[in-house]
Amino acid sequence: MSKPNPIPIRLKEARKRANMTQKELGIRIGMDQSSASSRMNHYEKDRHTPDIQTLQRMADELKVPLNYLFCDSAESAELACLISNLSTEEKKKLIKLLSK
Repeated sequence: MSKPNPIPIRLKEARKRANMTQKELGIRIGMDQSSASSRMNHYEKDRHTPDIQTLQRMADELKVPLNYLFCDSAESAELACLISNLSTEEKKKLIKLLSK
């Protein structure tokens, strides 16, 4: 049995946390105003999957790391966000700590 696609779940989660409508997010990442809401709805309903460039623009606009959109659990998603906010030195320390 295959796992569900995490992108629609994470996308909707991040968009709502950013207090944006589907249309607003679509317009902000360069979609035409007349189709932005519909296209974003298709992504959140898992009818279509955006290409990697579109995913990157969404992640940037929603201020989440790209890998957040691929996390299959809430814990992994939260960790992705927390880790992305660490400095390079803090990331190195975390890697060292987790490698023990």
